[in-house]
Amino acid sequence: MSGSIDDALSFFRLSCGLWRSRRSSHHLLHRRAEAGGSTIEVVELERDDPRLAAIAALHGQDPGGVVGGCRVRWSGSMAWDRAGENHEGESLFALVPTDPAGREGLLLRDRGYAETAPVAGRFRMESDDSLVLTTSYETMTSIERFSFAGPDLRLRTSAVEGLSNTASFCVEVRLAQPDGNGTAGQPPGVPETPAEAKEPLSPLGW
Repeated sequence: MSGSIDDALSFFRLSCGLWRSRRSSHHLLHRRAEAGGSTIEVVELERDDPRLAAIAALHGQDPGGVVGGCRVRWSGSMAWDRAGENHEGESLFALVPTDPAGREGLLLRDRGYAETAPVAGRFRMESDDSLVLTTSYETMTSIERFSFAGPDLRLRTSAVEGLSNTASFCVEVRLAQPDGNGTAGQPPGVPETPAEAKEPLSPLGW
């Protein structure tokens, strides 16, 4: 992807839209790999959105430090799912930079993924414009690296350390825009795919 990405907010703006994710997860405990995928919708929230101010207050942060955020919806399944099991959800998050360039800071969420309580992580952008997110839970820590291989192609690697030790690799392709109801509807002609992990840990539902 040509050109540079100025800051983390710009990175998340480039991520807005409807995506199809293909995922391979390696479970170190079981010494097995599991395939899956998901459909993900990312919608930008403006900095003056009252929901972002509420998230900042929830985490004891000044709402004036929020530069923007997103709403994420996801739907999917994994190869090891039981019959009838699916994975759907929605989360909001707010970005609070801690450096003047906006390339490092806090990512505040209204709910986590491994744990449904509100959670705060940290973000930083590398010199190659990849984005690294670190989120610590009571029993585990997730470290994820996101990068664009093109305007409509994203790559993600992640490692989860703790009670559940896994490593994952995702390839995500941008699809048609959401339907008129504002939901991540299935685009015409696109076959259904498996979906996201049993315990999705990414702030973007990835």
